[in-house]
Amino acid sequence: MTTYAYLLIISAVWTFQFIPTLLCVLIALAFLGMLVQNRIVVRRVRKRLDETNFTGKMMEQAVQISASNVVRFSIRDGYIEQLYGDIFPERIMSSEEWKAHLHPDESEEVIRRFRRMIAGKVMRDEFFYRWNFDFNGEQPLWGYMHNVSVVELQPGTNVPQSIISTLRDETELREQELREEELTDKYKQVFEHSIIGLSFYSSDGLLLDANKEMRDICHFDSDTWDEYFSTMNLFDAMPFNELLDRSNVEEFWCCAQSIVPERGLHDYLEIHLHPIRDDEGELAYIALAVRNVTEERQMYLQAKLNDIQIQKVNEEIMHYEEELHYMMDTCDMRAWRASFKDRKLRFFKGLDTLEKEVSFEEIVTHFVNPPEDLVNIFADPYTYYTHPTSHVVEAIPVFHQSDGMVWDQINSIPVYDDNGQLTGAFGLIRNISSMMEKQEQLKRETERANDSGRQKSVFLANMTHEIRTPLNAIVGFTDLLQAIDSPDDKREMIRVIHNNCDMLLRLINDILVISNMDANAMEIIPHDIDVSQSFEELAKTLAQRVQEPGVEFQKDNPYEVLLTRLDSDRINQVITNFVTNAVKYTHQGHIRVGYRLEERHDQQGLYAYCEDTGAGIPKDKHTAIFERFVKLNDYVQGTGLGLPICKAIVEKCGGEIGLESEVGQGSTFWFWIPVDVREVKEKPVAS
Repeated sequence: MTTYAYLLIISAVWTFQFIPTLLCVLIALAFLGMLVQNRIVVRRVRKRLDETNFTGKMMEQAVQISASNVVRFSIRDGYIEQLYGDIFPERIMSSEEWKAHLHPDESEEVIRRFRRMIAGKVMRDEFFYRWNFDFNGEQPLWGYMHNVSVVELQPGTNVPQSIISTLRDETELREQELREEELTDKYKQVFEHSIIGLSFYSSDGLLLDANKEMRDICHFDSDTWDEYFSTMNLFDAMPFNELLDRSNVEEFWCCAQSIVPERGLHDYLEIHLHPIRDDEGELAYIALAVRNVTEERQMYLQAKLNDIQIQKVNEEIMHYEEELHYMMDTCDMRAWRASFKDRKLRFFKGLDTLEKEVSFEEIVTHFVNPPEDLVNIFADPYTYYTHPTSHVVEAIPVFHQSDGMVWDQINSIPVYDDNGQLTGAFGLIRNISSMMEKQEQLKRETERANDSGRQKSVFLANMTHEIRTPLNAIVGFTDLLQAIDSPDDKREMIRVIHNNCDMLLRLINDILVISNMDANAMEIIPHDIDVSQSFEELAKTLAQRVQEPGVEFQKDNPYEVLLTRLDSDRINQVITNFVTNAVKYTHQGHIRVGYRLEERHDQQGLYAYCEDTGAGIPKDKHTAIFERFVKLNDYVQGTGLGLPICKAIVEKCGGEIGLESEVGQGSTFWFWIPVDVREVKEKPVAS
């Protein structure tokens, strides 16, 4: 009891000395009880105030952590007050100004939702809407706002007095979702329109999805599903029931005739089964790739039959060539060449042994009643000899003395020089008196050979049709190369052919790498290596890629020895891709490649870079450039897979990749990977 209380009791006794002592004591005790009760109430109020302040601070921290803004809409006053955050430039905003920042396509729906809360129909609502973040009256800056609103009631009533809204800017999240949806749609398009039949099964063997090619191969009863295959378990179907182990599904490939009477399937199929496992190694899905090879098999069998026939024809042609040589040696048959310039015919025994030479005037005297066109040819060959000819004439023997007459067949073809000018003729002259029947036989066999050649041409034409665009470009320019005489044109065509070959090779390699990436099959195999020596060898190779006269290739190798352990092939692949891109976009200045040891995240690592003075990359493309199939210039060769592969390799090594670039100022692509340095020796600084 305090001194103040004692004084009150004494005063009461003194004041009421004429009242009984007991009554004074009771009054004093009652007053003392009131004082104690008042102190208890004050302490409770202070405690609740402290708890309220603590709760307020906790709520403020929670709002701050969630990056949210809190506003209150006063229903009576019609204004919006910003309680927390910085979404509004001022603390107070009118409802009309707030409405002006709503997207026109969503304004009516958002206002309808708030009116429902104002009317007390709903006490809480959550929705998204687009909001204009620009308060300067310039170009609208639309973003996505996540709104959670609750109704605050007037004390002791069910009448709404205000609406408390928590707002969060989720523009980046929604844009990321849109990009992911777009990427997903692209993959779905690739899956649906693949030239190979694709389907996915659950780990229990139940069909989940199949693309159009698979539905066509298996004769589905609709464009989306099939009653038979949806109820057929993969592990129970042929040939999987004999080849698959349910407890340990492994990858396999086979080619066999598949017969499904329920769907009228009697085709030869090439089947590839691939198990897809989760991070724990458990079977998650089963991927099935199927290709109908029935037509290919028929083409193969037909091609095999054609090869047998062609081989037979070739053997027959060789046989007839031997007969031809025999006939030229044993019969009156000679090859001849005519020179229109000196007007002489030269007869050869065989194909190259000169036997006799006669003039045009003399040869005409050997003919009996020669055709008029033959006489005109020997009289004025430049005028009358314009195409191959064949004549059968009665003549005096030219190669031996004889009084008898023979029938000679004279065949000829024109001969042109490199400028396309007619210079002479080449042909055969032979005695056909006793060989008419043999000639007919030879003509028939020649026609058969021609038919076989045409069949071969048709076959090759069908096969050529399947060659892809890069190969067509290579073949086309190769054919043109034979008709070009200019060395500069030839070099240009060779360069184009080389570029197409390089593009095709890179495309195939990139697709294989991307396929391995998608299948989580990319391997990083580190080994002991001297980075300094490996870099020197790589730099020599990369320097040859820089062929622009105005571009200088530079290298930065600061160490004599740098022993560590890493996958040099993968690292060289990344650096090579950096340089390849730099060569495409740099036409003046330099391309500089280098590396150094650099510590990041409290760990020693290898930092490598490629600096160029090329066109540069806009800042808004710095992130997208590492995504698949992204190209800054559609007119520059490339697949858009190089940088995504580089990013996958660096991340597989546990490192980082990035770039620094400004338009018109060039670019610097870099990566950093952690390494364990065994030995390092820096090069001496030049004095």
